[in-house]
Amino acid sequence: MLDADIKQQLSQYLQLLEGDVLIQVSASSDDAVSNDMLAFLEELAGMSPRITTEKAQLARTPSFSVNRVGEDTGIVFAGIPLGHEFTSLVLALLQVSGRAPKVEQNVIDQIKSIKGHYAFESYVSLSCHNCPDVVQALNVMSVLNPGISHTMIDGAAFKDEVESKDILAVPSVFLNGEFFGSGRMSLEEIIAKISDAPDASEFEGKEPFDVLVIGGGPAGASSAIYAARKGIRTGIVAERFGGQVMDTVGIENFISVKYTEGAKLAASLEEHVKEYNVDVMKLQRAKRLEKKDFIEVELENGAVLKSKTVILSTGARWRNVGVPGEAEFKNKGVAYCPHCDGPLFAGKHVAVIGGGNSGIEAAIDLAGIVSHVTVLEFMPELKADSVLQDRLYSLPNVTVHKNVQTKEITGTDKVNGISFIDRATGEEKHVELQGVFVQIGLVPNTDWLGDTLERTRMGEIVVDRHGATSLPGVFAAGDCTNSPYKQIIISMGSGATAALGAFDYLIRN
Repeated sequence: MLDADIKQQLSQYLQLLEGDVLIQVSASSDDAVSNDMLAFLEELAGMSPRITTEKAQLARTPSFSVNRVGEDTGIVFAGIPLGHEFTSLVLALLQVSGRAPKVEQNVIDQIKSIKGHYAFESYVSLSCHNCPDVVQALNVMSVLNPGISHTMIDGAAFKDEVESKDILAVPSVFLNGEFFGSGRMSLEEIIAKISDAPDASEFEGKEPFDVLVIGGGPAGASSAIYAARKGIRTGIVAERFGGQVMDTVGIENFISVKYTEGAKLAASLEEHVKEYNVDVMKLQRAKRLEKKDFIEVELENGAVLKSKTVILSTGARWRNVGVPGEAEFKNKGVAYCPHCDGPLFAGKHVAVIGGGNSGIEAAIDLAGIVSHVTVLEFMPELKADSVLQDRLYSLPNVTVHKNVQTKEITGTDKVNGISFIDRATGEEKHVELQGVFVQIGLVPNTDWLGDTLERTRMGEIVVDRHGATSLPGVFAAGDCTNSPYKQIIISMGSGATAALGAFDYLIRN
């Protein structure tokens, strides 16, 4: 089942196994997935003398567990972890064998200190680029704490189970049988949800920073690195590293790198920042900014950080349509990532709201999976590039409605339709369908700033060519600003500009 290139890479990884690994396999003789899984595991075990397999009866069939000999580590894969989840399997093998996970020691200590029984189940799609982060985080927790277990469930292999739980977004995580969360979650975010998150007392006594960066996306990481390289006291407050990059699949326009993926780039950003003397404060959000003797930033946990200069790089988030049903049916038919959630709608009728590049790209991708795609565009014409429009109109299972306003997303326990108004005639129409993908652009994460500094009517922070805002000592960079183009490489450049601008401000004031 594995091609020559993957087998060669896998062989190199398996040489790093530090102890023996026992794979217990629950399979039947009369279904295709079980047969494929047996062939896959036989091939895997044949590549290392440290891996052995044995038959077992697990909670799900087909599935297999990855264990130390004589010890149940609590890691189970229900289905065949190929695609994006292949790395999750490789890491599980290494970590179960005794190889330490690449996690900071304070996080390891947090995991080991968690008391109680936590049985996690994560429902994934093998095409989902967000899912491996969650799977790998939960596997690490299972390896480090005997009270924690985790089962990864391939939704395509267990369709009946997915439908019975009305799962329409991946990853969807259940804890002890109850819904726990959906979407990308970092290891630290998961830990915070089941244990005590850092409170204000952990930030007491911090000396004022020279530069404090708010946000951990490309602009924030760039700002922190450029500031730290000047030898000045630098801190960074980040809810999560990567920001919107974490929701990006393929990146082909990051100059000098032909192709990479969002999660990989985000991990590189964090790794690079940690090469410098930067005080990294994760899982934190700012809620107030005020200029006194120092610039004060209050966090949502009540802590107040002080700094001589601040760089705002809070990025942006998906824009909501703001109609009835959108919030109510989020993850119950309303989705924002066609790459992650598209396979869950195989054979169904879905709508895409938005006629820009992202919307039309989503419609094209979905048309290869679902039975029919209905595109709704507010303006009289689509805004996507002509090459994308040509491709869209060539597809037989796509209907385009232009100059229409979405009125409501309908449903009971999940989405069953969408209503819209023809802006030219005022006629209201309703289409029965099972999913709605919202693709109408971004909104800057600047609401918390209020009127403390100048923003555009869209909420973007107004900056000059040095990255300076209207509030002296406060700079901004990236997608939260009025930069005309929202691109990763432009955000990184603006982050460097803001850091240099802040340094220049420090030496002149």
